[in-house]
Amino acid sequence: MNDCQSQRRGQLYVISAPSGAGKTSLTHAVIERLAARGRKARFSVSYTTRDARPGEIDGEDYHFISVADFEAMIATGAFLEHARVFDRYYGTSAAETERWLAHGHDVVLDIDWQGARQVRERADSVVSIFIRPPSREELERRLRSRASDDDAQIQRRLAEADDELAHADEYGYQIVNDVFEEALDALGRIFWDTDPSEHAGSA
Repeated sequence: MNDCQSQRRGQLYVISAPSGAGKTSLTHAVIERLAARGRKARFSVSYTTRDARPGEIDGEDYHFISVADFEAMIATGAFLEHARVFDRYYGTSAAETERWLAHGHDVVLDIDWQGARQVRERADSVVSIFIRPPSREELERRLRSRASDDDAQIQRRLAEADDELAHADEYGYQIVNDVFEEALDALGRIFWDTDPSEHAGSA
């Protein structure tokens, strides 16, 4: 059997959470854990029409493209999911996602509930995980501790959080991020329990 035939196919994961719930920190940490145990996993690099921020690198942080190019990709069905947020487009390439999965990489999509719903409708196999804050009060405390948003922005983020939380039951798994290490252990268990290679050929 050659390498292509024997290679493990990656698993697609969708992780959603309100801003401030700790999703990004948890996901980076679990990808590092997976790598330490020889399992390849990576974030999907989204396409967007917004301008790059200082320090962001095209092709690493996002694929930065024009509105015309993005809308052309929509027209050809190039996105696994896409959304318009505050007059800017964001989307996940279906072809790029499939390429990484075929090469044995788990692919993690960091998207909201609307994008997650699109992915579940289009993807053959997807594991969906929702990260919850321990309480709305704790979420507000975390947002304020960042000292990066004014009060109006924090209130907007809290309203968005209420919207996200209303759709948490659509996900296959939910994790409460109260104690970081405990939440990370729970997330890691989901990744190991849903590894396709652990169940392939077991009959």
